[in-house]
Amino acid sequence: MQNPNWNDLRYVLAIGRKDRLSSAARLLGVDDTTVSRRLVALEADLGARLYQRLADGRLELTDLGRSLARLAEGMERDLASLGGVGSGPSEVTGVVRLTTVPAVQNHILLPALPDLLKDHGDLRLELISDARDLSLTRRETDMALRFARPKAGGSRVKARRIGILAFAPYTAAATAKKQAAAQAWITYDETMGHLPQARWAEQAIKTGGGRAAAVKVNDVEAAHQAVAAGLGRSFLPCLIADRDAKVRRLPLPNGLKEARREVWLLTQSELVGLPRIKAVGIWIEGVFAKA
Repeated sequence: MQNPNWNDLRYVLAIGRKDRLSSAARLLGVDDTTVSRRLVALEADLGARLYQRLADGRLELTDLGRSLARLAEGMERDLASLGGVGSGPSEVTGVVRLTTVPAVQNHILLPALPDLLKDHGDLRLELISDARDLSLTRRETDMALRFARPKAGGSRVKARRIGILAFAPYTAAATAKKQAAAQAWITYDETMGHLPQARWAEQAIKTGGGRAAAVKVNDVEAAHQAVAAGLGRSFLPCLIADRDAKVRRLPLPNGLKEARREVWLLTQSELVGLPRIKAVGIWIEGVFAKA
């Protein structure tokens, strides 16, 4: 087969985005038979399968199919940047994989998600809740929300700061004022000791003569639940904790003027021009702009 062209690959891309023959046909503005015929011809040229039919009737791309779909997305992006007419489907459709820490996913993104899906009914968002930094360059995720400027990725990762997340100490709402002032600090285990909120708690212990609580955690979500359970005080994101009636904010400890972390949105550079990536990015910026 000669080098694949857009007219061939757009059928593979449509299957990857819609995963049903009829839906892919509607996206392309053709009938089911045309999509099926073009895919069969392309498979014959390549001598390999591009998709398989699942038990529920959905179509799943093979490894080769996914590779060709990524190639097609690149062509679509290039054509769109040139203002190409007839460059193929440009609506917001398909899958976006987004990773962030559990607390942000559960308390900031998920409550706001209905607004995104209401505007873009054909979009599918795969939220990956993970405290680890999944790699964009190894295609473990399409987009990532992180709390520091990326140190790796170079030109393969597009990064922009979209906001500031303020932190403050919190205690359980039922904790008396005098008790809160002497309450132990919930700290982080050694694998997460580099986090700013972990360092702030350690600093508060050293400068304020406090003590560490009997429990250590490894992410903000766990710290939040520990505080709500009355196990101690800890630094939590104000955007999340201020909405929770089970905890209440405390003043910053002496010696700490502010507790803030930058919010960065990272995207695979080769995907930034795709309509679905743009739509998710705009939605995320809007969510944090309301903070």
